[in-house]
Amino acid sequence: MSYFDFNSAPEQTSFDLIPKGTLVRVRMTIKPGGFDDPSQGWTGGYATRNDNTGSVYLNCEFVVMEGEFARRKMWSLIGLHSAKGPEWANMGRTFIKAILNSARGVHPGDNSPTAQNARRISGFVDLDGIEFLGKVDWEKDQNGQDKNVIKTAITPDHKDYAALMAGAQAATTPANSSTNGSNAYAEATGRATAPSRPSWAQ
Repeated sequence: MSYFDFNSAPEQTSFDLIPKGTLVRVRMTIKPGGFDDPSQGWTGGYATRNDNTGSVYLNCEFVVMEGEFARRKMWSLIGLHSAKGPEWANMGRTFIKAILNSARGVHPGDNSPTAQNARRISGFVDLDGIEFLGKVDWEKDQNGQDKNVIKTAITPDHKDYAALMAGAQAATTPANSSTNGSNAYAEATGRATAPSRPSWAQ
């Protein structure tokens, strides 16, 4: 068959936007921008700097892990610095804190030593590949068209967190596994003693 005969090529697929407010477990990856500022601890080339505005951010991709919207991708920026003032950077720190609470099963009101340690990272490398429960929102792209974004992480104080995280864990557990629902949630959130505890929980 000639490459230039396109009759057998698959049809295009088009996706409607994921509805606002949908809760999905996502894996976040960072597109390296090559900008480092060792004085801030920003190393490894993860940060991106806008040469026109001087703003610094993490360029993030979020992939839905399972369910109706599995494998759908969204993109958002996490602010690190803006010449206009601290607000953008503070919003970025708030989002990262919520991501850590969500991924590591830490209640926002928990200020125990273990919880505080869970909110610390060694660098942006710890965020690259992190999985958490996110809330889908919409915003305008550069052409004025609506697009999906993740701007909010859902933490254990949310009424649906336990069920969604437990369900997500169960969906990735082999059928012959002896892990029950409560253990699945414990593994998903890190709340129970496991054979090897994550480094932040040591």
